[in-house]
This record gives sequence, C-alpha cells and structure tokens, in this order.
Amino acid sequence: MTAAGGTIMLVDDHAVVREGYRSVLQKQPGLKVIAEASDGAEAYRRFKEVKPDLVIMDLAMPGIGGIEAIRRIRQWDRTARVLVFTMHQNAGFALQAIRAGARGYVTKTSPPETLVRAAMDVLAGRMAISPDIDHQLALGRLAGETLAADVLTPREFEVFRMLLAERTTQDIAEELHLSPRTVANLHSLIKDKLGVGSDIELVRLALRQGILSQADVGEASRAE
Repeated sequence: MTAAGGTIMLVDDHAVVREGYRSVLQKQPGLKVIAEASDGAEAYRRFKEVKPDLVIMDLAMPGIGGIEAIRRIRQWDRTARVLVFTMHQNAGFALQAIRAGARGYVTKTSPPETLVRAAMDVLAGRMAISPDIDHQLALGRLAGETLAADVLTPREFEVFRMLLAERTTQDIAEELHLSPRTVANLHSLIKDKLGVGSDIELVRLALRQGILSQADVGEASRAE
C-alpha cells in the first residue's frame, strides 16, 4: 500500500453492485480492485489468498454475514483494514461491525464520494463513519431497554441475526463451524442477555431496535 491508495477486495452478493462501486473506486488514482467475493465464507478464503490492503464488505449476504466474516478476517490478520458498505442504516449494526474489527461504516444511501473518502481514510489508518450513522450514534440509547448491539459479542450477534432469519440450530452450527449444542447454548445466552423469554420476544425486540424490519418478517412468512 502507498500513501496514495492501495489494493481492494469487494464483498457483496450482488454482482451489479460490485461492478458499480468497482467503477467508482478505480477512477481514483492509486486504488485498484484486485478481488471480489459474493459471501462471507468466500471473502475469508479470498482475503487469505490475495491479502488486499482494504476489504469493502457488505453485511447482509447468504450464509455467514459480514460481521462474522470481519471477525474471521481480523482473527487471521489483526492488521486487516475493513470498511463496511451496507444498506443497514442502524447504529447497532455499526457498533457490532466495529467491535468485530471494521475500521469504517458507510451506508449505501451515501453519495459515491463518501465511499471513496471513507476508503481513503481507512487505508490511511483512520476511522470512517458516514454522517447518517454518526448522527445515530450520537443520539444516545433507547430508554429502559437493553440494546442487542451493546451486550452481544460479534459471534452472538451473528447467531442472533441467523435466528431472526429462521435458520435452524443445525444450519447455524454448520455455517459457523460450531456444535449444535454450542449454538443452543448461545441461543439461551442471547435471550438471557436481552432479558426475553421466547423467540417471539426476540423478534419483537429486533423490530423495536431496527435490527429487523416488518418487510423481513413478511418475507419469512411468505417463504414458509
């Protein structure tokens, strides 16, 4: 990596999205996209192969999500620089991504120049948060309720996300390379930490805190 830029890996499950920000980034002197991945597991494998200076990572992808992928990458290389680029306009996701090791968080509603500026900042060793998320982080906390983003570890948050997506214990165990018993224990721990007694209450809490939307619930119902 040079002072002027560096090499980049793009991680997003939509090829047209990757193509769009590949075009934006490669117009900048010194920035070069050298690899792409369409899910978290592939991102981890490709990172080890190509060792980019920067990973630009989506969060919502098939299989393991971006937060778990960030955790794995940072576990393998503590110096890895990861910038999240996502549709999630929720400060809770930003907190979890940063705890997992991300150095920046930009929402996809941001103008292209915000993504470019954030990429350059993270490559230079600085944190980068898009203004909309920065504003949310400054607003404070929901009164009287434990926030999932505050009390769950990145691994617990990933299991929480997969439970909300109605993944089975076996599916989660296989995806995260855990035993079904460990996943069941994490399921119970998540409910304990969040002060809820059932999965229905987990869903309601996720809706209140913006981790899950009514549209997500509707899609899950139609898939049954």
